[in-house]
Amino acid sequence: MIGEQCTIGRGAYVGTGVVVGDRCKIQNLALVYEPATLEDGVFIGPSAVLTNDLHPRAINEDGSVKSADDWEAVGVIIRRGAAIGARAVCVAPVTIGEWATIAAGAVVIRDVPAYALVAGVPARQIGWVGPAGRRLEARGDRFVCPVTGDEFLENEGALARA
Repeated sequence: MIGEQCTIGRGAYVGTGVVVGDRCKIQNLALVYEPATLEDGVFIGPSAVLTNDLHPRAINEDGSVKSADDWEAVGVIIRRGAAIGARAVCVAPVTIGEWATIAAGAVVIRDVPAYALVAGVPARQIGWVGPAGRRLEARGDRFVCPVTGDEFLENEGALARA
């Protein structure tokens, strides 16, 4: 199911069991396998991949070709406003928090909190971002968006609006 006002790029694959919210952008050659869920306003960069198989194999131990009955699909959940960079891979099952940003080329193997900025292989948090997509600046006990001036507070590894 694909929501309203979505943009899907050339060569992108969106599986039949994927749920895509409103105003999402799925860029060229992105692969979004079912049962992924993209909430409203999610951005999927070019050639990004959302996987769905915990134990990928083409054949069973006896050499027979695996069928749909031989595995259970697991999904990636991407919360409202989050962005997945070009060629990033989200290895299911993971949840990407709202407004989080996954850097280009990152490999996400664990859940990402809301507003987190993660990068690397495997992906690790390197900062915080706001809804404007810019890295938040630390100012005393607060984090501030350089574009909007919105303020956030960190508490036990989670960020919330002040």
